[in-house]
Amino acid sequence: MGVAEMRMLRGMCGHTRKDKIENEDIRGKVGVAEIEGKMRENRFRRPTDTPVRRCDYRTEVQGRRGRGRPRKTLEETLRKGLEYLDLTEDMTQNRAQWRSRIHIADPT
Repeated sequence: MGVAEMRMLRGMCGHTRKDKIENEDIRGKVGVAEIEGKMRENRFRRPTDTPVRRCDYRTEVQGRRGRGRPRKTLEETLRKGLEYLDLTEDMTQNRAQWRSRIHIADPT
């Protein structure tokens, strides 16, 4: 995902990988933040129109599990994101603190 993002940003600037310009320099020139950080921010933002209920993201699917590695659950993804941002579940009660901790600032 990051590779495709940088390819598009380099194309917007008129540069190629042969020019050997660092990713941070190109992001600063275009004025955008890293897409992975923005996606993480949107994942932790409180839903506006449809709340995610506890029963929605903790349900177990009935039936046999297929072969191979198990798929990532929403609960696992959120837990990893909380660890990455060094957040606790107690911080979700204070909306101002929560928003300030998950916000990824745009470099513009």
